[in-house]
Amino acid sequence: MIELSLSNIEKNFGFKKVLNGFNLELKTKERIALIGPNGSGKTTIFKIIIGEENINNGNISIRKDSTIGMLSQIPPIFKEETTVKEILLIGKTKVIEIEQKLRELENKMSTCKPNELNNLLKKYGILQEKFNNLNGYQLESDINKVCNGFKIKPEMLDRKFNTLSGGEKTIVYFASLILSEPSILLLDEPTNHLDIDTLEWLEEYLINYKGSIIISSHDRYFLDKVTTKTILIERGKEEVFFGNYSYYLEENERRIMSEFEDFKDQQKQIAAMKASIKKLQEFGHLAFPGGESFFKRAASIQKRLDKIELLDKPETTKELPLDFQVQKRSGKEVLIIDNLSLMIGDRILLEDANIHIRYGEKVCLMGKNGTGKSTIIKLLFNDTPAEIIDGEIKLGSNVKIGYLPQEIHFDDENATILDTARKFFDGTETSLRATLAKFLFYGENVFKKVKSLSGGEKVRLKLLELIQKKANFLILDEPTNHIDIDTKEMLEEALNEYTGTILFISHDRYFINKLAKRTLYIENNHINSYIGNYDDYKEQISRLSNIEEEPNKRKKYNTN
Repeated sequence: MIELSLSNIEKNFGFKKVLNGFNLELKTKERIALIGPNGSGKTTIFKIIIGEENINNGNISIRKDSTIGMLSQIPPIFKEETTVKEILLIGKTKVIEIEQKLRELENKMSTCKPNELNNLLKKYGILQEKFNNLNGYQLESDINKVCNGFKIKPEMLDRKFNTLSGGEKTIVYFASLILSEPSILLLDEPTNHLDIDTLEWLEEYLINYKGSIIISSHDRYFLDKVTTKTILIERGKEEVFFGNYSYYLEENERRIMSEFEDFKDQQKQIAAMKASIKKLQEFGHLAFPGGESFFKRAASIQKRLDKIELLDKPETTKELPLDFQVQKRSGKEVLIIDNLSLMIGDRILLEDANIHIRYGEKVCLMGKNGTGKSTIIKLLFNDTPAEIIDGEIKLGSNVKIGYLPQEIHFDDENATILDTARKFFDGTETSLRATLAKFLFYGENVFKKVKSLSGGEKVRLKLLELIQKKANFLILDEPTNHIDIDTKEMLEEALNEYTGTILFISHDRYFINKLAKRTLYIENNHINSYIGNYDDYKEQISRLSNIEEEPNKRKKYNTN
């Protein structure tokens, strides 16, 4: 059954045509990934579906009685007195109303006259059936399940929603959306602010979701796990791939190669036809008079040429020149953390923690939010309120650090992109302008103040600075935040070719799989080391869990 259909949608913003004949069909229980570079129109499509944006042309069809819920990147605004629990129950107003009516009928039945009881029981039965059909009896269980999944603690329920941080607001509103169970779920960057444990819970929940889902996300691992169809937006049109993100990558590469071959063949055919026309016209002039037959043949070929439907040359992604070079390598030992015990305020963050990183290693530091990942890195720059209780931190010989923080700031936020880049760029003004253009800072854009840049633009400028530094030890804190999928893939390729040492923090499991050769996981105030990437870590954890469970299984089934 078709839940939603967009047909030949056109959407203009001023002179810019964002969507140009876009089509989308969403079937019952289908889970679609909507992908494309930033600015391609993904969020616009969501806003068109929920009626926040009008269209210039085309048709929208939504199945009768369908309910639509959308998670946007910025949570909606609520009244000051609204609590977290009230937000969670936004989509359950019917259930709550029926429950109140049931309680009222129960009170009436306890005090009514005998001749009124049958009538009240009938009303009670009708309401009870409605309550049951709306899963009212498992509402409390559903709330607990979703709150546990999103790590919303009981003491948070009575807090005012407007006092929460931006990340907390997004998580609470997302939980509310999940609880309301709309038949069509629109998720715009749903993995923002979620740690890996929450992501894994959410993936399982969405895989078993009864409704239909459209997801726009830069989290490729998440898309691979959840979605079954991928729609790429290019030049305002759609290209459909009947599989997840990894399937799209393979199939898209095959399609591009095929389209490029078709384009080259057509160009050869056109060139040959043009050459024939020119030659025949020359013969016609040489045979004058009496050269009409040559001109007729030339005109015939020209007619065929005019009727050819020209193929567009397949577009390839603009490559950022990400080339991380090492000016001088460090010693064999790069970072040594021995028996580190760490406190913030009165809270113990780490106990007897050890990290040894050697030259050339690519190591991912993982752990739940708040376990101290960024704090460990900031210790190297004396930029944390954490107090070292015991242990030591040492850098090896000749270590030169290049650092990409999670929150990017520049020394002078009022400086322009050009002035900021001049401070770290080694080259002529002409060379600098050309390099900035390669990093997608064109023309007048170089005079924008760095404080006005988007997250993705700040990352690009900071990456340019890192490249200029030619450091032998890169420390990256959530490097894939704020950048689109194409830029992530360029960054992965560049970092894999980098010959120095990398320590990075990330929740991006696809990125971790591509880059990490060793994984450090912070748990219970300790750091455990695992060989390999994220999937390798999960496999090792699973094996260890099975080994620990085996003695218990033997005890359980031992009847002697």
